[in-house]
Amino acid sequence: MACFFLISCSGQTEKNLAKPIQNKKVKVGNLKQITFGGGCFWCIEGAFNMLKGVESAVSGYSGGSIPNPTYEEVCTGSTGHAEVVQITYNPQEISYQQLLDVFFFLHDPTQLNRQGNDIGTQYRSVIFYNNEEEKRVAEAEISAIDASGKYAGKVVTEVVPFTEFYPAEDYHQGYYKANPSQPYCSAVVGPKIQKFRKHFQDLGMIED
Repeated sequence: MACFFLISCSGQTEKNLAKPIQNKKVKVGNLKQITFGGGCFWCIEGAFNMLKGVESAVSGYSGGSIPNPTYEEVCTGSTGHAEVVQITYNPQEISYQQLLDVFFFLHDPTQLNRQGNDIGTQYRSVIFYNNEEEKRVAEAEISAIDASGKYAGKVVTEVVPFTEFYPAEDYHQGYYKANPSQPYCSAVVGPKIQKFRKHFQDLGMIED
């Protein structure tokens, strides 16, 4: 069992992977986007793509200093990018506040530059906001979490302006759904997804 605690999502390559699951097609309309980083993007993307009202959740990179980074470059921690998921959603079906609630549920926002055994600035907790209202709501949520005493430490989630989003390589998209038996997925992502489904069942889940 100890080996499971040493498993991280870094260092994976395109070799020995199942065919990726394609994200849902994004419709044209009055949709909004928000970009979250909360550890390995496989966990975050897999959960958000199950929610009704989410048109797509795409794994990628934001917040760094070089354009079009590769996964290998981001994994070094030298590009400044975070592993993120860009969520396109219909605000008439699911709200920004509800998406924030899911985001904070899916990871520990008090861990600085890491989630579990995924260590580095690329795994930092971060919200890339698009406007001042999104910033205000995110900061209010962080204050509420700190005031609740849920965690021993303070929330370290960064709330920063959105600049650029670079989609990750195709094999990262729908990774958990395509590779549920991969060691990291079965040990880390799977249990997190199951807890998420149980906790947020009232939001509505898309079934295959």
